[in-house]
Amino acid sequence: MIIAIDGPAAAGKGTLARRLAEHYGLRYLDTGALYRAVGLAVMRGGGDPGDAAAAEAAARNLDPALMEDPELRAAGTGVAASRVAVVPGVRAALLDFQRAFAAQPPGAVLDGRDIGTVVCPEADVKLFVTASPEVRARRRWLELRAAGEDVSFEEVLAQVRERDERDMNRAEAPLRPAADAHLLDTSELDIEAAFRAARRIIDART
Repeated sequence: MIIAIDGPAAAGKGTLARRLAEHYGLRYLDTGALYRAVGLAVMRGGGDPGDAAAAEAAARNLDPALMEDPELRAAGTGVAASRVAVVPGVRAALLDFQRAFAAQPPGAVLDGRDIGTVVCPEADVKLFVTASPEVRARRRWLELRAAGEDVSFEEVLAQVRERDERDMNRAEAPLRPAADAHLLDTSELDIEAAFRAARRIIDART
């Protein structure tokens, strides 16, 4: 079974995807972390995440150890991830990896921004998890503050809106729900309520 979970930044899709993978005994892949790792690799190499050649080279030579790097969740890394994600060569380099991961038994839960539309259009269940920009910004702001980053809510909200704009309007695999995706708005839901709602959708489909 393949479960595709898409949605904008800080909508809660990562936490939800992990819970669902554990519940159904499936493997889990945070595809956003792949792009974050590419962005981080470019920056650490002294390059510009907006440089297509540098971004593609980083994607094709990605060190898997970066997936566990604490700096992966930093605000600057998220911005870099969004910039490298618009590069077609980066997306092509990471696409095969994601599809191979999903195809391995017993199946997988993948979360990202184009899982249901591009990576796994044949997924058994597709969820599009979202929330208002203000709610998502507050979640990310609290996360960053807990990690010791001195950043204002207004800065984070601006970054969330900027990233939404870039992700939804990029030429390559823009952020949008698949035609057969189930919308799950978590603006007023905690993780337990979101988990129960997702399980109802998945169990009904399977």
